Amino acid sequence: MAALTISLAPAAEATDQGKEAAMTEIRVIFGEKTLTATLDTTPVTQDFAALLPLDLTLSDYHGIEKVADMPRKLDTSGVPDSYEPKAGDITLYAPWGNLAIFYKPFQRSRGHVRLGAFDGPIDMLVRNGDFPVRIEVAD
Repeated sequence: MAALTISLAPAAEATDQGKEAAMTEIRVIFGEKTLTATLDTTPVTQDFAALLPLDLTLSDYHGIEKVADMPRKLDTSGVPDSYEPKAGDITLYAPWGNLAIFYKPFQRSRGHVRLGAFDGPIDMLVRNGDFPVRIEVAD
């Protein structure tokens, strides 16, 4: 079984208001592959992290993103009503409650909520068919 591992460790990045905010660095592992990413520091990402570990199946959606059903909807109180996903973004599609990893950019859309982004190229995620992943907090 392929595994997707997300490990949490603090990092810092400037927010839109110019303030420093603690961010969460993650490591993503599936099969023998490893990618790193950083989660934003928001209540919805904290709710996402509270679900870990997760075993999910990534599926292709419209040739622009990989999606996976989550065990429950995340708390999206106070999130912006729309977002314009970029390649490498990790998002939540709030109306359906699913995880969406974009490998191509997409138009601003209602219901998309950014959770974070990969730190580098994600070409290895672009493959045909569904594949299982595991998301877990690193030691």
